[in-house]
Amino acid sequence: MGGEPDSAAGGGRVFEARERRFGGCFEDFEVGDEYRHWPGKTITEAESHIFCMLTLAVHPLHVDSAHFDGTQGPFERPVVAGPHIYSLLLGMSVPDISGRALANLGTTDLRHTAPVFPGDTLYGTSTVLETRSSRSRPDAGIVTVETVGRNQDGEVVTTYKRSVLLPRRSTDGA
Repeated sequence: MGGEPDSAAGGGRVFEARERRFGGCFEDFEVGDEYRHWPGKTITEAESHIFCMLTLAVHPLHVDSAHFDGTQGPFERPVVAGPHIYSLLLGMSVPDISGRALANLGTTDLRHTAPVFPGDTLYGTSTVLETRSSRSRPDAGIVTVETVGRNQDGEVVTTYKRSVLLPRRSTDGA
């Protein structure tokens, strides 16, 4: 354990979040590295409702549990709103991926592949897809990761890619 990462099945390094906190510099990331975010998060019905009220995502599919009987949609109980799931996964990944970020550059390919219900527990991992020097900032580099969210049964519920601008340890642009 101690600080040296394990090897992933795909040949990249594996980092446990409990071992390394609040991100790294550009040079710390290599294509294929996998970050297992910790801890997971059990989503309560109350927080799901609060998120919906704060963001005005008030579709009955998410908030009408008193009258939700499966006739308003394909599920027999309320579903946690997708933006809530994305927000939780993003937050889980900050300590490992973007804790030192100079900027979050964007998110692409966001997919909600299975429903999440109140009471489910969300777990996240991020895999480094690309690293490259910044063309406009010689003191920084860009790291692109794919984050995958799974429920307590290991089922993939959400995936997305995001890129962050990270500082270099040295400013020589190398």
